[in-house]
Amino acid sequence: MKRLALTGICMLAATGLMSSAAMAAGGQDKILEFDTMVGVSRPYTGTANPIRGVNGGGLPWVIGPVEGELTIDGKLEIRVTGLVFADDPAVPIQNRGRNTVPNFRAIVSCQTVNMQTDPPSPQVLNVTTGLFPATEAGNAYIEAQVDLPQPCIAPIIFVTNPNGAWFAATGM
Repeated sequence: MKRLALTGICMLAATGLMSSAAMAAGGQDKILEFDTMVGVSRPYTGTANPIRGVNGGGLPWVIGPVEGELTIDGKLEIRVTGLVFADDPAVPIQNRGRNTVPNFRAIVSCQTVNMQTDPPSPQVLNVTTGLFPATEAGNAYIEAQVDLPQPCIAPIIFVTNPNGAWFAATGM
């Protein structure tokens, strides 16, 4: 009997530890993990075809390797490599293959629910980070905390200029 009680106590303690560990790790649960982004191409430059209300940069851009993730608690990390103007006739020759913007931002765009309407309705909510430095080669790293709406459905991550026009977005 003593052995059974001790086994039960150990099992309860282990379950409690596992629950605590799961709750602690829960803050790091990933909503989105990505290793590709696409640069803004001509049809999306400027104000003609915004995505979720976010206008494209004024000229075409390309992007190299990228790593990023967004967690349920709003932690956003992005490592950007080679986000530069495209080799495109619309881009002045001297700017092709270069980044001329010293700072980028990121936008997390979520589909969410507006509970202020009756009945509740869908809405887009875009959350913007602060500025983060970028090199002329188009390399940058961001680690930011954003306030995500609940729920955050189908998130899209944008890398933008300081005014919020996107240069790269999750996708391929």
